[in-house]
Amino acid sequence: MQPLSERPRRNRRTAAIRALVRETTLTPGDFIWPAFVTEGGDTREPIGAMPGVSRLGLDALIAEAREVAALGIPAIALFPALTDDLKDARATESVNPDGLLQRTLRALKQELPELLLITDVAMDPYSSDGHDGLVVDGEILNDETLPILAAMAVAQAEAGADVVAPSDMMDGRVGAIRTALDAAGHTDVGILSYAAKYASSFYGPFREALDSAPKSGDKKTYQMDPANVREALREIRLDVAEGADILMVKPGLPYLDVIAAVRAAVDLPVAAYHVSGEYAMVKAAGERGWIDADRVMHECLVSLKRAGADMILTYAAPDVARMLA
Repeated sequence: MQPLSERPRRNRRTAAIRALVRETTLTPGDFIWPAFVTEGGDTREPIGAMPGVSRLGLDALIAEAREVAALGIPAIALFPALTDDLKDARATESVNPDGLLQRTLRALKQELPELLLITDVAMDPYSSDGHDGLVVDGEILNDETLPILAAMAVAQAEAGADVVAPSDMMDGRVGAIRTALDAAGHTDVGILSYAAKYASSFYGPFREALDSAPKSGDKKTYQMDPANVREALREIRLDVAEGADILMVKPGLPYLDVIAAVRAAVDLPVAAYHVSGEYAMVKAAGERGWIDADRVMHECLVSLKRAGADMILTYAAPDVARMLA
């Protein structure tokens, strides 16, 4: 047998050498923890389709956020769960200064001023139609939605949001939000744009958590076709031009190629959202003993970072941070 000129296994021989040559390292500083907010002090309402995740009242959220910050996770993303009586066609509750999200932002900013607070800008949590845009005669109207989103973003910034995250996929919304924030004096508030958000089947558990599924139709006229990559790069370029500070690809694992393409195309930071369905599949298989859920979850998140994500939104952030520690 000829002597081998190269032996890659030498760099895998021990844990020490594997650590030294490791190309991708996951840390708690890579994570954004998404949290569902509801009314009530120490309320904790488990979400059936998301094992280990609950809708949290303010006191419970503050306690969890304090623990998250202690683990080294720098940011949380807030999603309000509202009762139907607060929802209407124009999402008017979204700009209520005493609304659930605004009260939560003020309390968190007072208790944990160093924690980065990211807020969702979209109509669906507040809409009686369950869509991310204004619905008139069964049609989701793009341009008429933009002032609603812009006012929502300003209201969130005034309550203490550090970064607003438009997830609606309306054309032109980043520019409208940036203009409105600047006009209101919030020039330091960043925009994390859901720039490539796909019409995915992986969102089901999230919609259960917020009771935000569309009351009619679907979201395919504004969220992206899962078959497309070039279209994602077009969306990215538009959001960069309109003033986005961070670009998001959502979902994560089924779109690793999109994350890599976005990373290669732009200099801005790239985020990936490890969404509710991805999380739920791992947890459900783990509960059945089919996989080691902790190790699989870690592997999933490493793959997102390896593909090019600078930051990852994941419901598993606290658990994985503890594992890394």
